[in-house]
Amino acid sequence: MVAAAAWLVTGWSVLRLEPTDITAVAGPIVLFGAVCEGLRALAGTRTWWLNAGLAVLFAVTGTIMLVSDDSGYTTTAALIGWYLLVRGAVDVAVGIMTRGTDRVWSLVVMIGVLETALGFLAAGPLARGAQAVLVILGGLGVLRAVADLVTALRLREVAAKGRDVLDLPPERAAGLAGYSAGHTDFEGAGRARAKHRARDGAVATAEPHFGAHTESFHERVVRTTADLDAMLAQAGITGPRPGAPAAPETADLPPAPDSPEGLASAPAARNAAQPERPAGGH
Repeated sequence: MVAAAAWLVTGWSVLRLEPTDITAVAGPIVLFGAVCEGLRALAGTRTWWLNAGLAVLFAVTGTIMLVSDDSGYTTTAALIGWYLLVRGAVDVAVGIMTRGTDRVWSLVVMIGVLETALGFLAAGPLARGAQAVLVILGGLGVLRAVADLVTALRLREVAAKGRDVLDLPPERAAGLAGYSAGHTDFEGAGRARAKHRARDGAVATAEPHFGAHTESFHERVVRTTADLDAMLAQAGITGPRPGAPAAPETADLPPAPDSPEGLASAPAARNAAQPERPAGGH
């Protein structure tokens, strides 16, 4: 984000320069581009190695521009064109490479095409004058400002998505911790082996051990949960799970008997001899 703001200020400032100052500022601008590539490499993107190589290449280009004693604009314009051609080609290649995962890939490709066009203009015979070189430097600053701004926003979006994935609600975090602890205990019990010792030449037979699992931890969790649901249903406890029968309304319930005669004549007493069907559909 800071690099994008600096590029934007650079693009505006070079348009206010005098023609005699072009050769003095063109080298530092390219060196600043090398610094930006180094920052991109340190950001840990998939193309960090490419950004690191560009940082070295642009640092050499900027150094040559600083030590050059060319009194005209030929060397300066040629090296600016070289920088724009390389940077534009890389943007086009990276944009096309990430078109399946990056929704702003078309913007990156468009920026690369414009940089390449400016590079051809700077390296051609039309950029022999000071005014043309100033306009090219201004365009370079604006294009790099847009490109770095898009890169900063993409990195921020990726970082925010990573935090959202790691941040779980409290109830889900507790459930995940319990499941992980149970899985660890399950695997630890599976690794434990009972020790048997053969006596008087008899062959010791291995008894069934809890460690010899015939089902996975997930299968055991599902089976235990189903057994618990069945027991709760037999006890008449139904939860709000999907498909569970709704609780009866209070108005539909028969009056509670308050005497031994009423208890004997209650419907529950008449149906006591009949087998009770479990509630909950299990």
